[in-house]
Amino acid sequence: MDSELWSLVGEKAALAGIMIGFALVVAMYSTWAERKVAAYIQDRRGPNRAGWGGLLQPLADGGKLFFKEEITPRHAEKFLFILGPTIAMILACMTGAVIPWSTGFEWGDSIIVPQIADINIGFLYILGVLSLGVYGIMLGSWASNNKWSLMGGLRAASQIISYELPMGIALITILMISGTLSLRGIVEGQMDGYWNIILQPVGFIIFLVCAFAETNRTPFDLPEAENELIGGYHSEYSSMKLGFFLFAEYINIFISSVIIATLYFGGYDIPFVNDVSLTESIGMNWMAILHFLSLFTKACFFIFVFMWVRWTIPRFRYDQLMDLGWKKLLPLALINMLITGLVILLLNN
Repeated sequence: MDSELWSLVGEKAALAGIMIGFALVVAMYSTWAERKVAAYIQDRRGPNRAGWGGLLQPLADGGKLFFKEEITPRHAEKFLFILGPTIAMILACMTGAVIPWSTGFEWGDSIIVPQIADINIGFLYILGVLSLGVYGIMLGSWASNNKWSLMGGLRAASQIISYELPMGIALITILMISGTLSLRGIVEGQMDGYWNIILQPVGFIIFLVCAFAETNRTPFDLPEAENELIGGYHSEYSSMKLGFFLFAEYINIFISSVIIATLYFGGYDIPFVNDVSLTESIGMNWMAILHFLSLFTKACFFIFVFMWVRWTIPRFRYDQLMDLGWKKLLPLALINMLITGLVILLLNN
């Protein structure tokens, strides 16, 4: 029994290490992709000096952050000043623990399922981790002892609280349709029927808008509005502490894109393909690879949407941001939930 337990622990630790490493690589090259997307939209080249097509630019940026001087403000709360970006980075990596990346594959005599934890309250876990993410921003902004940083932290806290409510209600409609909180169960339900984007288009729009707000992306980037708050909650940060905040944002974008694909676009499901017959033809391992590529392709599309919106839509005023969350999205999410419940009740009767 002990050997089986240690084998399971080793398997999960390996999956966690691979997932975190993969998320870091995607986040690193998302910075390169964002510069390229911005350059294309603005009719210029973007990074093209470090490596072919600028592919080594993320490594150059990481090296610059790593070797820059660490500066801690004299009147800052040093422990909390360091703890803030640490929490932001750790929680960003924790969010992906319940995501089913593909079907299982054979490894020796065992079948490994690429999901760190298949818990039956999967997206409640995601909401919980997302709600904790604001603590890193709040601690870092308050510990900086800078009024602009504190204002950015307060904006981030109120923004995340405001948009968590409609996001949670949008997720309730997914629960009502699928009958499970397990992300793998939600994916398997979409493989057997319709994708949730067809059944819940309004819920998808609400969730997408809230995802922009939760990740502090334009047009919801008021916590770090450079022209108002000189960088916002990370104004006093430098070197890798600043890098942790920036990396956490891009990891959150990647994980949010994967979650959107999982909840509304079938997850690792390959459209217009009979998975059972294809698995019999090519084998379990190749099918797992195809499933992973399907999910990753969908996630890359939504990462592009995040970047596209940033470089095309201007930032909201703060009153517009709060008005959208409380007076538009929240009532819309409630109405959508009530209509979904009514339709399910009528269909069951």
